[in-house]
Amino acid sequence: MQNESIIPSTVLPFNLNSEDLVSKSQSDTDKNSITAIMKHSGEITGYELSNGEQITKERGVELAKAGSISGVSVATSRKGEEYLRSLRDDDESNNLSSLPIIKE
Repeated sequence: MQNESIIPSTVLPFNLNSEDLVSKSQSDTDKNSITAIMKHSGEITGYELSNGEQITKERGVELAKAGSISGVSVATSRKGEEYLRSLRDDDESNNLSSLPIIKE
């Protein structure tokens, strides 16, 4: 007697979801990095991205949460405000605190 609960094996086409794989790998290369910090009266107000776009601090948090900015993570201050911080990689030259400052 054959076991009826066994599902016959199915061969799926090789390119199944290949568009998804391509778009994921392209999206990784399309990520921007932060190239400068925008400050007003000593407080970070925004960021300049590698594509030249200048964004607010809040927009930077949104983009980082969406995975659109490389090299940063979102943290929460004691006041409950979200902000960006550099990912730890033992290279201080790419830390946000080491980037050029654009005064507003």
